[in-house]
Amino acid sequence: MEKMKSSLSILEQPKTSDETLVNQFITDCKLRKFSEESIRSYKSILRMASTFLGSINSSLLHLDKYTLKALLLYLTNDRGYAVKTLENYFSAMSSFSDYLAYEGLSNRNPILPFRKRYLRQYKADVNAVESSRKLISIEQMRMLINSILDPRDRAIVTLLAKTGIRRKELIRTDVGDIDWEDQSVRLKPHPKRSNLTVFFDDECARILRRWVKTRENYDLPDGCTALFVGEKGERLERHGVHNAVVKYAERVGLHNPKSDKIEDHFTPHCCRHWFTTHLRRNGLRREFLKELRGDARKEAVDIYDHIDKTELRRAYLAAVPLLGID
Repeated sequence: MEKMKSSLSILEQPKTSDETLVNQFITDCKLRKFSEESIRSYKSILRMASTFLGSINSSLLHLDKYTLKALLLYLTNDRGYAVKTLENYFSAMSSFSDYLAYEGLSNRNPILPFRKRYLRQYKADVNAVESSRKLISIEQMRMLINSILDPRDRAIVTLLAKTGIRRKELIRTDVGDIDWEDQSVRLKPHPKRSNLTVFFDDECARILRRWVKTRENYDLPDGCTALFVGEKGERLERHGVHNAVVKYAERVGLHNPKSDKIEDHFTPHCCRHWFTTHLRRNGLRREFLKELRGDARKEAVDIYDHIDKTELRRAYLAAVPLLGID
């Protein structure tokens, strides 16, 4: 009788709404130190999925292969999302389902077998996208940077090309993060990055110093530490970095905004692609390149592969392409 009462009390508990679950999941993400960008994306995706599931009398707490198929059809046919976007959506939902399982709100994560069955081409598609991403020559990079007269934008493109850092990493960099004597930048911690130190050469140093001096003429708010700022003195945002790269690339014929082909577009990430490819072609050891790119270490043995910073800097300076810019 007592067991029966206990079971009935569980059944009679009020149902937890999707909104409450999403908010609890976001709190969990913050505790796990997820990036603000990831949290914002998760929240948007889960709320959209919740809205759709509600329209078919389901919810985030009752995901199964049938509701997931319906969601996939909706995202593919009604929204027209590409494979990469679909994977982003189901990756977010998988993280959410892992959270539900951890909290004991569900028995398992139904997203994992679903992704394996219906989105198994994702890895191949990502590799295809990366290999087809626009790669310019050393001469074309020289032409691009020499065409930029604005000190800030010139420094942005040069730093992206010479270090291979991500756009988000560049945005978060402060003036105080630059070590002028060692010619290195100390990056802020990021979930996707292992090594936080990147180097730059004499060419990049000259352009960076010119920008930092010009930056002093901006009307900066008190306490502003950002390396790259906008016209009003605020920290530059993602779209500002994108515009600083794309508009000049378009002017010199390296970017075609009217084309649907990825190989016709030159974006900030293409600088990372350029950095990786040309340093590898110049003979930089694979493990050194991984360290400079900050790729997350995936094998346990990697923690024993200690890389000497002096040797790494020396190898970087020997391999980074000289552009003849000043």
